Amino acid sequence: MDVQISRESGVTLRLQVGRQIALLIATGQLRAGESLPSVRALATRLKIHHNTVSQAYQDLADFHLIEGRRGSRMTVSLLTASPTRDDSAIDLDDVINSAIAKAQEHGYSLQQLRERVQERLLTEQPDHILVVADEPGLRQLICAELAEKVNAPIAECSVEDFAANRALAIGAFLVGPHGHVQECGSFLPKDRSPYTIKFNSAEQEIRLVQNLREPSAIAVVSISELFLQTARGVLAPALGRRHTLREYFLPLEKPGTLDGFRLVFCDSMTRSRVKAKNLVHYRLVSSESLEYLAKAIEP
Repeated sequence: MDVQISRESGVTLRLQVGRQIALLIATGQLRAGESLPSVRALATRLKIHHNTVSQAYQDLADFHLIEGRRGSRMTVSLLTASPTRDDSAIDLDDVINSAIAKAQEHGYSLQQLRERVQERLLTEQPDHILVVADEPGLRQLICAELAEKVNAPIAECSVEDFAANRALAIGAFLVGPHGHVQECGSFLPKDRSPYTIKFNSAEQEIRLVQNLREPSAIAVVSISELFLQTARGVLAPALGRRHTLREYFLPLEKPGTLDGFRLVFCDSMTRSRVKAKNLVHYRLVSSESLEYLAKAIEP
């Protein structure tokens, strides 16, 4: 497991370890069910206190990214996926009227009809994508990038909203970051598990920072706090003490022109709002996931 830390960075070791492991999971480099090093083993390798690793692991567990039982090693949370699609187009009002009349003719109540219809609809193949994530900014980013590649309707909701309204699963191919969709699997039919979106590994962004010859100011701009937090943790080893990192959270902050920064990393939602000479578009969703979803939900 490739985790690197920098003691010279202003980013806490706990955050560096946690966010780098989270990115390994999000990019698929750590797979569902794969065991993580023990707390003491990773602490020994990184030459940090075991409590720091333990706290980082707990942060990941709180987000349902990893799991474990007492006395056993932590593993990446299990999750599977299966994509399909089917839809139809007929006179819907006539169908509903016919179904109501037929049910009543055979002695079924409207409540019985409603419950059975919902059960049946939940088993039908999806005709749209539903992005589930807790943070609104993260949902917007994922939806925007999927919309560029996927030829299907895309909706979004929080984990809490999904849990409170099971009907949101009707006709939906559920997707989201690992840990978010993990909580929603129990609401879906057994043969239609949610799909875990893989994120880009940020290798290009890390390499750009590493190639800077002079101490430089670097900016990261995003509408997602999780995006900014991840960038901070992942870039920390490359930043060290040579470079400084400035984060801008839109729309609360309006950075204006950022020409003074050597590199400006922008997400897919902010790149058109930022003025900078050295702007770098950082895509969140991996090309692998985009291609997969485009085929999974194609008409």
